Amino acid sequence: MARVVLFGTGKLADLMHYYLTHDSPHQVVGFTVDADTQSKHHHNNLPLVPFEEAHQQFPPDDFQMFIAVGYRQLNTIRAARYEAAKSRGYQLITYISSKATRWDDLVIGDNCCVFENQVIQPTVRIGNNVVLWSGNHFGHDVELGDHCWISSHVVISGGVKIGPYTFVGVNATFRDGVHVGRECIIGAGALLLNDAQDREVYIAAQTERYRLNSTQFERMMEISR
Repeated sequence: MARVVLFGTGKLADLMHYYLTHDSPHQVVGFTVDADTQSKHHHNNLPLVPFEEAHQQFPPDDFQMFIAVGYRQLNTIRAARYEAAKSRGYQLITYISSKATRWDDLVIGDNCCVFENQVIQPTVRIGNNVVLWSGNHFGHDVELGDHCWISSHVVISGGVKIGPYTFVGVNATFRDGVHVGRECIIGAGALLLNDAQDREVYIAAQTERYRLNSTQFERMMEISR
């Protein structure tokens, strides 16, 4: 069991507080943020301290940390805080939900969170500081680079390789063997059948709004019955 300090006070930090409390052996003992963003001294009834002073109240020899920061600026903000915490000597925990399906040969880095209902097949490799939201499929031999963010219900087929800092939106699908470069944005519902180079963006077409509103549509359906 580790005593853990969470970096952040946003939604991800609150969720990690819940998950670690209810589904891990770890104990969350406090929160930390950059001094220039701190506006209070407690969060979720626990101490909230400036990151610049965290090592005094929570020494790295006695406490571990998790960087609970989102995907803004293509995950670079989370990556910067990750490096800062490691430079202060903190060991960064990884959380894997007890409700995630995985094999014992999974290779995964530090400061990762793997939420529930994942299907992770054999010989998958996940880098450092990666977020896997709930309900994804990872085929055999998938490789994810450092600092990626994978949203919910993504299908990543066997042999796919995704470069660091890449963001993947909900319901995106990758054909087997596809290679994706670094710092890409794969939007919600996108379908990748071919390789993507560094910093490319893929956005799926949005479903068009129907010409009738719901009342008009229902009347039309009544007439046709």
